[in-house]
Amino acid sequence: MPSVGRILVAPVYLFACLVLGGSAQGIWQNMVLQLAGIAIIAWAAMAKGDEPLSPAARQLLLIAMTAIALVGLQLVPLPASIWANLGPRESVAAGFAALGMAVPAEPLSLTPAATLDSLLGIIPPLAIVCAMLRLRAYRPRWLAIALIAGTLAGIALGAMQVASSTAELSPLYLYRETNPGAGVGFFANVNHMATLLVIAIPFLAAIVAAARTTGMQRYSAIVAIAAGLGIVVVVGLALNGSLAGWGLALPVLAASALVVLPPANRLRLWVVALTGLLFIAAIAVLQSTAIGSGKIGEHAATSAHSRGDILATTSRAAADFMPLGSGLGSFRAVYPLYEQPAQATPEYVVHAHNDYAELALELGLPGILLMLLFLGWWSAAVWRAWRTPETGPFARAAAIASAAVLAHSFVDFPLRTAAIGVCFAMCLALLADSRAAPPAEKKALRKRRHVEFK
Repeated sequence: MPSVGRILVAPVYLFACLVLGGSAQGIWQNMVLQLAGIAIIAWAAMAKGDEPLSPAARQLLLIAMTAIALVGLQLVPLPASIWANLGPRESVAAGFAALGMAVPAEPLSLTPAATLDSLLGIIPPLAIVCAMLRLRAYRPRWLAIALIAGTLAGIALGAMQVASSTAELSPLYLYRETNPGAGVGFFANVNHMATLLVIAIPFLAAIVAAARTTGMQRYSAIVAIAAGLGIVVVVGLALNGSLAGWGLALPVLAASALVVLPPANRLRLWVVALTGLLFIAAIAVLQSTAIGSGKIGEHAATSAHSRGDILATTSRAAADFMPLGSGLGSFRAVYPLYEQPAQATPEYVVHAHNDYAELALELGLPGILLMLLFLGWWSAAVWRAWRTPETGPFARAAAIASAAVLAHSFVDFPLRTAAIGVCFAMCLALLADSRAAPPAEKKALRKRRHVEFK
């Protein structure tokens, strides 16, 4: 059995990522997380596994290694006779010729430094997966407590940010480019804090469901505490003010009821249908809003920064750079080349606000195939979590939370921060781990054949 110190590795690292990993602007904070992540990955690589990995865990790690290899190949220099003939890169080669320079060997990525930086961003999510699947350095309940603690700390900081009389000048906002006047907590982007608030909801439900066998008095106390914390999360959503937060909270609340409801309850089918409809409605509403808009449909038809316009421009660029893409992290350099001059503004678009479209542009056809492979793995893991009683409530909470992040990725870029990336990776590891239900919970799932006095 792992020691207490070892079991704390994943929860402590998760909490650190929630506090330090709220934005790519935090260069030093992200560096600390990446160095700690490298140490965890190295430990996992050298440690002798006490138990074999489950098939789902092996598949997840294989997908992760394939993604890293794909990005690594984008950094390999290619002869000019090859890279200069790949899509719009011929204009880059023409620039060398105009300067009277020989066309050098170049990698597939148009922005190698940004690609390397993006590759380093994979370290924290990979570290939490290795800590959980390889080192077994966690307990599901402790991870949920770390997640909720980080969320509550963010809400407290967000409350102080909103209460500040001079929001634009307040030192309580941790990043220069942020959303002053809103409760962003440890994040720079108001929508990313909203994602964390939404992720916390199903794990509150999982804690309640896991406590069902602990005795009526203790169970009642845990229900009361969870209800109080749920109210605090709602207050956090109000302080945050993100339309994405409210839009995603409704289907997540409905889905979280499935974690608590008994398996034989007749309402479950209706809750599933309601959850699906609410998710679709939330994405449709968010897609109709302009970037930075807090109201439904505001500037959606006329703003050059509406999500629809950005998606259309990104799609044109992705088509040009097929089949190999422009390089991970190159969006900011490529997108302005495809903007309509008449619609250009002093503001610039840093992401596509649709991670699937952005990855299609940057990774090309191999990236699209890899995304489809991952979504196939995720769908199978979610199906297994809900169909197998032994997986327990935390794996089901992970299914709901990861679904919320994947849905939000259609209209934003939550996974571009270490904090949300690690939360998402934690959910994937819970889905992949055959021990997602702790031994005590697995025992409770078996039918009792004797009378128990408490």
